Amino acid sequence: MKFLITGITGFAGPHLANLLHKNGHEIHGLIRRTNGMEADILDVVSDEVYNSINFHYSDLGNYRVLRNIFEKNSFDGVFHLAAQSHPPSSFADPLGTFDDNIIGSANLIQVIQDHQPDCKLMFCSTSEVYGNEGMDGRKIHWGDKMFPANPYGASKAATDLYLQERMENGFVKGFITRAFSHTGPRRGKNFSISSDAYQIARMMKGLQDPTLSIGNLNSIRVVMDARDTVRAYYLAMIHPEVNNHVFNVCGDVPRKMQFFTDKLIELSGLKNVEQKINEKFWRPHDIHYQHGDSTNLIELTGFKEEYDIDKTLEDLLNYWLEKIQ
Repeated sequence: MKFLITGITGFAGPHLANLLHKNGHEIHGLIRRTNGMEADILDVVSDEVYNSINFHYSDLGNYRVLRNIFEKNSFDGVFHLAAQSHPPSSFADPLGTFDDNIIGSANLIQVIQDHQPDCKLMFCSTSEVYGNEGMDGRKIHWGDKMFPANPYGASKAATDLYLQERMENGFVKGFITRAFSHTGPRRGKNFSISSDAYQIARMMKGLQDPTLSIGNLNSIRVVMDARDTVRAYYLAMIHPEVNNHVFNVCGDVPRKMQFFTDKLIELSGLKNVEQKINEKFWRPHDIHYQHGDSTNLIELTGFKEEYDIDKTLEDLLNYWLEKIQ
């Protein structure tokens, strides 16, 4: 089968490319830059996988170029991962976040509707659309109301609702995944767990004093390995009965963020690491507790996690040790 990944040079995209290649599919990737930065994904994909990817160059805001790509290529499915996905950045630039995440997604939906109506679209939404809906400690159901706590979540909720309408009225085939917290190799250092791993790797190399800048470590999340996350996307994509579905994609063990920081320090072997709150890392409107119900995904696709969190954190720390080197 032939699949297009938007955001293939981001965090999850290369892991998805690895999975598609392993299963013998033809991979196409959409990126906005033409300066060769796509080679950066070689930090998590092999040379063989990299050379198998057909790259297309366009900003999602450019409908004309998107149209040309879809007129010249026929896809069985599109994994739409591209987004401005950093909540704090969305507070700094909400309009830019809306342009990237709403207008860009609307263009993609329209070009699929107009030129390839049989192509299945996966929209990567987010648990951020729920805001603090689950702060009472219950599992958030995929049918619960959306009440975003930041502009990033609001931008995703807008596209989420629009695609639900398009699917319900038969204009587009597809499904929505609301991914909860996930991490692993290639996660940007501006995200909490990876920020810890990056700083700890620098300490291990003698590049940073043993003072770890942290944010709020009392919030509670279910964190899953990104390689499991993209496998959930893939299982839903290839399932013939998946259409007009909304799935929560998440782990099933709620933990305080402090757990992940302490585990990374333990894995490093470092002693006497001071943890110090950095105001820049403190989210002004944080989500305090978040756990999702992914029953429909599990029952329909048979999805289950394969990566233990200790392995995930070990791989993340080793990623940064190699990346810094």
